[in-house]
Amino acid sequence: METDSSIRLIVNGDDFGRSHGSNRAIVRAHREGILTSASLMVNENAADNAVRLAHENPRLGVGLHVTLVCGKSTLKPSETTGLVNQRFEFGRNPTLTGLKYFFSSQMRSSLRQEVDAQFREYRLTKLPLDHVNGHLNFHLHPTVFRILKRHADVWGIRSMRLTRDPLGLNLKLAFGHYFYRVTHAAIFACLSRHAQPSLDRRQIRYTDRVFGLLQSSRLDEDYVVRLLRSLTPGTYELYAHPDEGAHAHETEALCSPRVKDTVKELGIKLIRYSELGTVNPRAAR
Repeated sequence: METDSSIRLIVNGDDFGRSHGSNRAIVRAHREGILTSASLMVNENAADNAVRLAHENPRLGVGLHVTLVCGKSTLKPSETTGLVNQRFEFGRNPTLTGLKYFFSSQMRSSLRQEVDAQFREYRLTKLPLDHVNGHLNFHLHPTVFRILKRHADVWGIRSMRLTRDPLGLNLKLAFGHYFYRVTHAAIFACLSRHAQPSLDRRQIRYTDRVFGLLQSSRLDEDYVVRLLRSLTPGTYELYAHPDEGAHAHETEALCSPRVKDTVKELGIKLIRYSELGTVNPRAAR
């Protein structure tokens, strides 16, 4: 059992399977850096490659990155009602797509069928389900979260990202993009507050805080070091989008010798979601 003075950190790579460059970067950050887990997009072009790499790296905790926006579906367009276009693509505007999911009652059945199909695809990989989250954190969308919580037992959901990125700390650690950071902090604080009681009732595990939302695509070595030095005892997730292209700086940050030395110096234990306790830390207090 962990003591109250311990700092435990999950470092996750989102969009596993989206491209071969993302896959290589995630595996590199796992082997050479501090990354402990990755979230698989089961329908993207490099998903099969990601599954093979995951089996070759059994210490990598892999979970399902439920994709309902800016990605591809499992089901055919004819099997759902207005969910995707003829190229199997969800809407690319998160705001408009989110509004459609919230207000359209006919979408709910299609969403449930699609999410169920993505869980079936994940089971075919033969990988343990380390965690569940959503592309662009759509798993906390009220309609989507309602589906996930109702079927949590059937789908084997034991851990989920509760996306609470503290704005006050982020404002101390980074600069710029203030409108994005303030609005996203407020939106996801509300969504997480709504979701937390349901996770507690179902004993679905989550971390005390999640970092990465407010620093999306801008995570670098300096930010990670400052963040690590600000952590107090507890459990946390830091997520990034490692790749070999636009987000190569995030890959380098996770592989940085300075970052690794800071983790060692502070005695931070790098873990996966499956290594969280069976009781949520805040719920037990």
